[in-house]
Amino acid sequence: MLFLITTVNYADRGTLSITGTAIQHQLGISPVAMGYLFSSFAWAYVAAQIPGGWLLDRFGTKRVYACSIFFWSLVTALQGLVAGLPVAMAVITLFALRFLVGAAEAPAFPGNSRMTATWFPTAERGTASAIFNSSQYFAAVLFTPLMGWITHAYGWQYVFYVMGALGIVLTGVWLKTIYAPRQHPLANDAEIRFIADHGAMIDLEDKQVAAQRRVATAGSNDGMQGRKIFRQLLKSRMMLGVFIAQYCITTLTYFFLTWFPIYLVQERHMSILKAGFVSSIPAIAGFLGGLLGGVVSDRMMKHGFSTSTARKVPIVVGLLLSTCMIACNYVDNQWVVVGIMAAAFFGKGIGALGWAVVSDTAPKQASGLCAGLFNTFGNTAGITTPIVIGYLVQDTGSFAAALVFVSANALIAIVCYLFVVGKIERFELAA
Repeated sequence: MLFLITTVNYADRGTLSITGTAIQHQLGISPVAMGYLFSSFAWAYVAAQIPGGWLLDRFGTKRVYACSIFFWSLVTALQGLVAGLPVAMAVITLFALRFLVGAAEAPAFPGNSRMTATWFPTAERGTASAIFNSSQYFAAVLFTPLMGWITHAYGWQYVFYVMGALGIVLTGVWLKTIYAPRQHPLANDAEIRFIADHGAMIDLEDKQVAAQRRVATAGSNDGMQGRKIFRQLLKSRMMLGVFIAQYCITTLTYFFLTWFPIYLVQERHMSILKAGFVSSIPAIAGFLGGLLGGVVSDRMMKHGFSTSTARKVPIVVGLLLSTCMIACNYVDNQWVVVGIMAAAFFGKGIGALGWAVVSDTAPKQASGLCAGLFNTFGNTAGITTPIVIGYLVQDTGSFAAALVFVSANALIAIVCYLFVVGKIERFELAA
């Protein structure tokens, strides 16, 4: 279920990347202005991470996540209505609606992290996290060609209508299928004992425990408790290294979610329809890489490797491979470029184990807040990456410098995991 919901989550984020060229032509938007439109999602997404994590800790994942799905889907559908507005008003309205989508989606990944910690033993979290994290690539495989075809056949606004309606339907599916372990109608006592004995935090979503947690945090309205937790997390070398690395890794994600289809159209001279289908090839590679990274990491743990080694090896190897995208600056053949990008996103998929690391390290008392802070760092890249690439493209007239910028972030993430993070273990809050 997490995989399905997160697939739609990423598809909704990617709507503007597919419709972007058509919107640019209709509204006469410059690359820099397009970069700011791309970043509008992330401004709110980042700002709402900490409140979203707090809401998850206070009210539980099921209810908060359901509200999140419904509202991001509703606002996605509303974006199609800007087609009938005057140009200036359309741009402003689209920015505002993308901003609201970002705010509504904020609890999603912290919620995924909580559900993973609740249901999965430690040695299975890498695979579980890799499965829901790989949905970002599966979303491109499944929805990018579809959105390209809808844009070509019916107009860009219908992309938003279709995706919004799909998400609203999935809200009901979520409410019918998600339970805490002790409340799940199909979970037996033996299964619950097994996952609990092997590291699953089965009471994280328990209603009584949540009620006790609300009482314990009732005095946190003044922000004192939250600030204390934030200070401890940010003073931890391990956690800070994980946070910074996630920013760098997410830079690769946002290049793919925002500028990559436009790169294929403008730099490699593909049609919108062709770019929509071609974009799915690196996405398939990223999806397979994401699954492989999680499986390899968990297999290493089951064969006696430490958590640190089992997480870091796939991350470092995968991110090294992702830097091969720089080679696209030196080739002209479209299909060679697609092959290189496929290899790069395969590597990025292998290395995208950050959420497994958070499940391994987040303090039990504040898993939602920790995940929110982690996602805040990561998705700050959603603000900077589209804007930086927009300026690089406008100033240089090509995407060459942009590919160097993205690859450099992969190298910085490697440095963080090798030399900053240290031992990966559960972080304990001081009393």
